[in-house]
Amino acid sequence: MQRLTHAARRAATAAPSAAHRIAATQLPLASGRVPRTFFGSRRWLSATAESEVEVPITVTISETPKAAPPPLDDDMTPKEIVAYLNKHIVGQQDAKRAIAIAMRNRWRRMKLESPLKDEVMPKNILMIGPTGVGKTEVARRLAKLAGAPFVKVEATKYTEVGFHGKDVDTMIKDLVDVAIALQKVKMKELVRAEVVAAVENRILDILAGDAAQNSTRESFRALLREGALDDRTIEVDLPVSGGPKMPQDGKGGIHFGDFVVKMGDLTGGKTQPKKMKIGECRPILEDQEAERLINSDSVEREAIKNAEENGIVFIDEIDKIIDVHSYGADASAEGVQRDLLPLIEGSTISTKYGNVKTDHILFVCSGAFHLAKPSDLLAELQGRLPIRVELKPLTEEDLYLILTVPEANLLRQQVALMGTEGMELEYSEPAIREIARVAYEVNSTIENIGARRLHTVIERIMDEVSFTADEHAHTTFNITPEYVREKVASLLIKSDLTKYIL
Repeated sequence: MQRLTHAARRAATAAPSAAHRIAATQLPLASGRVPRTFFGSRRWLSATAESEVEVPITVTISETPKAAPPPLDDDMTPKEIVAYLNKHIVGQQDAKRAIAIAMRNRWRRMKLESPLKDEVMPKNILMIGPTGVGKTEVARRLAKLAGAPFVKVEATKYTEVGFHGKDVDTMIKDLVDVAIALQKVKMKELVRAEVVAAVENRILDILAGDAAQNSTRESFRALLREGALDDRTIEVDLPVSGGPKMPQDGKGGIHFGDFVVKMGDLTGGKTQPKKMKIGECRPILEDQEAERLINSDSVEREAIKNAEENGIVFIDEIDKIIDVHSYGADASAEGVQRDLLPLIEGSTISTKYGNVKTDHILFVCSGAFHLAKPSDLLAELQGRLPIRVELKPLTEEDLYLILTVPEANLLRQQVALMGTEGMELEYSEPAIREIARVAYEVNSTIENIGARRLHTVIERIMDEVSFTADEHAHTTFNITPEYVREKVASLLIKSDLTKYIL
């Protein structure tokens, strides 16, 4: 992972003409100061001749070892959780605190003794805020951080029980499927050494034969471990694949395959020889060997327990199931709210792996609530979402911070993309400010879509650069405020005209 280091903002204030320079350090620089016509404008394509320019305030992208997000098993405190979220999300401290406290309370509950442990219920969360302020991003980052079964669903996908469409129970079934996958990964790690050794011996038997001398096998083993034989083709016996998966039915997403004998089981464990390269067949053989060593009953039992104790369900767009203009029952609105009541309160859901209790599953709901308000939800559902967090609309300063603070910000992504073409891309400090100003102005005059507006503005700016980047390898291109205004002029004109539309 790469790290973005930023000079102090005071230096920018002291030297307003200086430039923030965002550059991929591994890219070669153009030598000499040569004026060149680039994308229809005359620019200097070098950073030499320091005597003629002021010393820039530098924003450098440097390679650092990739660090995985710390799992919650390491007893992360609320402050540590918020610190992790701060690396990727700007502002919205109230939402981050609420999420951090909820996650920590789950750890605290696991330290309690029964029967008190069973009485402590999770405090479900309702996040309220306009689109593009970070509600979904909080959920996405939480999924990476939690290391627990996590599923994100859209409330608009579901209908009331008895109507055509998905039942709300399917979100718990999806959660269990995620828990099964996580548990299989954990179990495979436990038997990994045994699996690797078994697969290695199986490949050596094919390469050297059963009657080969130990010295021959060891020679092949050394080459195999070095990867020198990965492109060599061998013939291996692989299981005969079954028929295609059965489709889901229209209601509830239940597979017909849950009730009939799987096609793969009818083959009686038959195998067929297939020629493959060693590098391609090794992962398949490792999965096959791991499945043989792992006890499926143990996997399902532990996965269900993990889903019940640590599962997180994020329900987005919950405001869309409020129909304030309806004069009758709506199967996709109030009916879904009624079906969510027992699910969030605590009930038992039947899945193909067994029954799952939802008493201690954490539910996080979010919605923009443009056309409705939280009080329009069913009173019972409001009571099951006791913690309410209001996310604030983004200001111009927030948009600027989104462009500079997160580790994988949009500008850094553009620099990396252009770096693959051999081009060095630079954004001056005033240009970054201008991008934030334009995005905020368009949000204010047309439609406020939050941080997503930055994607529109940056793509408009980078359109010509991206299209001809391959023709300008080993050159430097500077994004200036004038260039930004030139490229977004049509966008601003359109926003001005909307003021006069009745």
